[in-house]
Amino acid sequence: MVVELSSRRMTRAAELVEQRIGETLSFYAFPDNHWRKIRTINPLERIMKESWRRTRVVGAFPDGNSCLNLAATRLRHIAASTSASKRYMNMKTLFESKQSRRLKTESAKNN
Repeated sequence: MVVELSSRRMTRAAELVEQRIGETLSFYAFPDNHWRKIRTINPLERIMKESWRRTRVVGAFPDGNSCLNLAATRLRHIAASTSASKRYMNMKTLFESKQSRRLKTESAKNN
């Protein structure tokens, strides 16, 4: 990918990809059942889409505070609703994986 970006004269993009590839693929360090949820931002995308839809209905805002009030109201509604109480990820498997890795490390040190 770095070579392809460089060949298209996107040297800055190629440099960034090369420098940050570890961060990009860091989700692979977690248990595989968490990968999809870590590498996507679906809940945030859904909130942004809903905000965009509501601002299009209003059209033009008289000032920045009006837009901010609309966004804040929507976020308060989301936080108060039952969807906010749903867990996006089951952290139990993550904790079990972490404990398992710790035990393996301790076992390796003792042997």
